[in-house]
Amino acid sequence: MVIIQGGMGVGISNWRLARTVSALGQLGVVSGTALDQVLARRLQMGDPGGHMRRALAAFPVPDLAEAICERFYVPEGKTRREAFQTLPLPTATPSVEWQALVMVANFVEVFLARDGHANPVGINFLEKIQLPHLPSIYGAMLAGVDYVLMGAGIPMKIPGVLDHFAKHEPATYPLTVSGADEPVLLSFDPREFVGGDRPPLKRPQFLAIIASDVLALSLTRRANGAVNGFIVEGPTAGGHNAPPRGARQVNDRGEPVYGPRDVVNLEKLKALGLPFWLAGGAGTADRVREALAAGATGVQVGTAFAMCAESGLRDDLRQTLLAQVRDGATDVMTNAVASPTGFPFKVATVADSLSDAGVLAARPRICDLGYLRDAYQEADGTIGFRCPSEPVNVFVSKGGERPDTAGRACICNALLATVGMPQMRAGRLEEPPIVTMGDDLAGVGRFLPPGATDYSAADVIATLTAGL
Repeated sequence: MVIIQGGMGVGISNWRLARTVSALGQLGVVSGTALDQVLARRLQMGDPGGHMRRALAAFPVPDLAEAICERFYVPEGKTRREAFQTLPLPTATPSVEWQALVMVANFVEVFLARDGHANPVGINFLEKIQLPHLPSIYGAMLAGVDYVLMGAGIPMKIPGVLDHFAKHEPATYPLTVSGADEPVLLSFDPREFVGGDRPPLKRPQFLAIIASDVLALSLTRRANGAVNGFIVEGPTAGGHNAPPRGARQVNDRGEPVYGPRDVVNLEKLKALGLPFWLAGGAGTADRVREALAAGATGVQVGTAFAMCAESGLRDDLRQTLLAQVRDGATDVMTNAVASPTGFPFKVATVADSLSDAGVLAARPRICDLGYLRDAYQEADGTIGFRCPSEPVNVFVSKGGERPDTAGRACICNALLATVGMPQMRAGRLEEPPIVTMGDDLAGVGRFLPPGATDYSAADVIATLTAGL
């Protein structure tokens, strides 16, 4: 496969997009972020087409799937002014019910992405969002996922998790805890959910998303299992970017400035002997040919697929952005502070979204999804969680620094709004969206067929592979 479709956002890279790309012979990838919320909300919206219930019916432990359907499914769908059910915030000692929901949700997304063809499918996770890792990965493996991709951190212990889960063995994962006196391990035992005496699962290939050849070398030497390849992501890619190396500098828009130290040495990468794909501004046929000539196996492309008809991006937002593309009026900013993670985050300018400072300021500071919270150790040794986008006084009371709250956006709630699942508060306050795109947004017009105002995933693949 030459093209890897990026695993983007919350539900942007949904099962429909991934299935389409994989069926066309490239690697379709679903986003593994917040799939517990995605499944629960799709069911509450009435499950149009019945796809969630069809996938739930295929889960190997029917009782678990039936309990989820019974809890969340609303046959006629909730009204717009009704709120979605609130799920419990995950902790270092999560409930059995939450782990089951996460596991089943990942199974559902991969199952549907693999449905109707025999080609590989991948799933993308953010290392930063650690609490759901173990049940997420196991659920995806139960559905037969072929590739696991991970970035936004150093996924040193993921290969070993894949090895254990292939044999249905218990696995642990280290939770990053500020001020912890000793290591804190998350744990998950598959047998508690699916029983014993099951045939081994396929161990998926593991692709680490990196921004430096130093990290690639470290992973190949120190990971606790096989790393099967790399995706080399540059700072022009959408979503979260790695911070610049060296002294912090910003341009006149407040965007971080990247320099020569942020360019990956491809010769050193090739010397590792593993396949790699280049990402970030790779969405042209010329860039594909350049990548192959440089020794890469291919490219990963996000923005072009995020803007295609099969994407999960809310259609009104997508059409607004396509109109900007046609008018030459797109604007993408690398926002250094919007994300609670502290990583630079690409934000596209769209009306009535959190790219508008007024919309951001008007939104009440609420953190009720909690995926991007940081863990810290309390004085009594217990583990607490805090997020720079929660109410300032709450964050400070937990030991957070007040300056860290400035300009932060609740991108967890916003990204769900971006795919048409906004939480409604008090029957009148609807969560605003936030749209992340790569710097190449302005160029997606290249995928529009002559005279067309929209394009498909097939148009992207045909354009990128022309002449290969």
